[in-house]
Amino acid sequence: MTNKSISLEVLFILEVNNILTIKTKDLTELGILENAYKISYEKHLNELWSASFCLPIDDPKKEICEPFNVVEIIEDQTNEFIGLFRIIPEETRLLDNEVTYQLEHVLATLLDSVLFKYHQPGINITTADNIQYILDKQKTKHWKKGTVAFRRYFQYSFENENGLLAPILSIPKPFNVPYEWTYDTVNYPWTLNLVEPTEVVTGELRWGKNMGSFDEVIDPTEIVNRIYPLGAGEGVNQLDITSVNNGVPYLEDAESIAKYGLREYIWIDGRFTNAESLKASGQSILDQWKIPKISLTAKGADLSVKPEFAHEKNRLGDLVNIIVPDNLGGEKVYTVRIITESKNDLTGKYEDIDFGLNNKLDDIATTQADQERKQQVNDAYSMGATNILNSDQTDNADPEHPVKFRIRIPEDAVNINFMELSWYTDYFRGNHKGAKSGGHYQKESVVQSKSTKSGGGNTSGPSSRTTSGPSSRKTSASGGGGTSGPSSRNTTTSGGESSVSSTTKLFPKEVLQITSGPSTDVHEAHTHLVNISGDGRFDHNHTVPLPAHSHGMDHTHTVPSHTHDMDHTHDMDHTHELPEHTHDFEVTIPPIEIPEHTHDPIYGIYEHDAKPTKLEIKVDGTIIPATTLQGENLDLTPYLMKDNKGNIQRNRFAEVEIRPVDELARISATVIWGLFIRSQKGVTL
Repeated sequence: MTNKSISLEVLFILEVNNILTIKTKDLTELGILENAYKISYEKHLNELWSASFCLPIDDPKKEICEPFNVVEIIEDQTNEFIGLFRIIPEETRLLDNEVTYQLEHVLATLLDSVLFKYHQPGINITTADNIQYILDKQKTKHWKKGTVAFRRYFQYSFENENGLLAPILSIPKPFNVPYEWTYDTVNYPWTLNLVEPTEVVTGELRWGKNMGSFDEVIDPTEIVNRIYPLGAGEGVNQLDITSVNNGVPYLEDAESIAKYGLREYIWIDGRFTNAESLKASGQSILDQWKIPKISLTAKGADLSVKPEFAHEKNRLGDLVNIIVPDNLGGEKVYTVRIITESKNDLTGKYEDIDFGLNNKLDDIATTQADQERKQQVNDAYSMGATNILNSDQTDNADPEHPVKFRIRIPEDAVNINFMELSWYTDYFRGNHKGAKSGGHYQKESVVQSKSTKSGGGNTSGPSSRTTSGPSSRKTSASGGGGTSGPSSRNTTTSGGESSVSSTTKLFPKEVLQITSGPSTDVHEAHTHLVNISGDGRFDHNHTVPLPAHSHGMDHTHTVPSHTHDMDHTHDMDHTHELPEHTHDFEVTIPPIEIPEHTHDPIYGIYEHDAKPTKLEIKVDGTIIPATTLQGENLDLTPYLMKDNKGNIQRNRFAEVEIRPVDELARISATVIWGLFIRSQKGVTL
């Protein structure tokens, strides 16, 4: 270590009136602290800033300096806005007759809200989305998202965080490039930005000009001279450089190894999917890390308060040249970044400014107080892969036979992000095939009696004409004509009952039901339906009873007076009135021997004509509220079986059942789920 210091003569004197303005928590102005002194601030890159001031113990403005009231610090000589801070502890020192107030930057308002229980912002979402997720958890919306210069897809999870500040600051920690948090607290709500720091040298600190002391620390513990670059993927599938580096998975610097000994490091950046690009980037990192890290601190004068030096304002995050004499009478130049900036007394030695510096241009994260370079790129945040999986099932179901899913949840699933069910109910669908008869048997079968109409109505025609037989009448009268009256009516009698028979019947179509006899050991009693086509005939007999009846006839004859002997006959057409009636008959089918046989299949799709009224859905044995015949993206995670910590049980099959409650149905269902999983098993084939 080298330590050099000189007395810096300030060649100008300024009347500087630093103003502290006190505001309430809701930013209502309360007053200006004219008597404040020992005003100091300290800024750290990507960390919470702090400040302090003192008041005389008897200053009446003490009453407005309540805890969590806001203090605005402005250096009015240059009109530089230092920032907004809120009051935390106050310390009264009677011996010194003063009260000291400690301040923290209003970024600390993010500590006022918590992340209760487990939180995972999302899968495959950007850096900006992750920041927005956390800012949305503010109970009071002090901060909004501003510029986000990075688009990464790291996956984060938080659990029971006391405050939102730590989760916010952790988001860019796995980045492999410099980053810088900046704040706009002039306008409310305040704005939080995540930007790339400048890579352009903006100023200098030169010994004898604006530098009063200089310390240099050379730290060889951070040397890396063999690096193993790894890219996209994980486990056995992760990209490395062996295919483009002669089968060797690492890069090394022989000169650094010879000088400092072998020092290895695994460098991971999941953005790389090309081995050549991964190797080139790894070589760039190795070139910077193969030499010791040099930390520098310097005290100087802030010449920017003088108008002619306003362009030489060096501030937090800037890239500057440090120029100091070397041991040979020349100069050494370091290009470094300012990682801390502080002033101890804005009312006294306002020109004095302290800088913390670092020579690692590629890695700001390494210069923070916690020295987290070993988490430099994609470390624990991306050691896995997010997978979207689906399971499909389409099947017939009835109230006793549900459609079932079995979904494997592997033991190495880090997170189960979601599991959603979509389903649709259609008509039951079936296919019909023939069946074997199963044996020989003989049965006597009887067709059940069947009534057929006679057709009803009146029947007339020659077939029903009756002719009286020969008869002779002898008349002895003579002369004149005459007309016979009713007394001349002739009546015939049928002579008693008679019947009409028919021997053949033609049916348009008949259905006969044939019932077998008693059951045997082989076959139960059963029924055959026999269709008789339109030209089918049965030879059969049936009788029609006709009661005894007579036929009467009225007629007249006009005859002149005469006598004659004559023989004559009478022909008469007549009808029979037959009431509508039925014929009962019975057909006996003799015993039939049915040999063993098969029925040819009839191919085709049968669909049931009804759907169920509702469904029952079970997840791991739990009936869920959904009962509709269709649905989309139903979240199943609340119903999956949990362990005693409330996490979904691993290393098992989750079961989903869907059944119709009152009808046949055909159910099509899909389960889509996402999980974050590590693949540590297997080989590359």
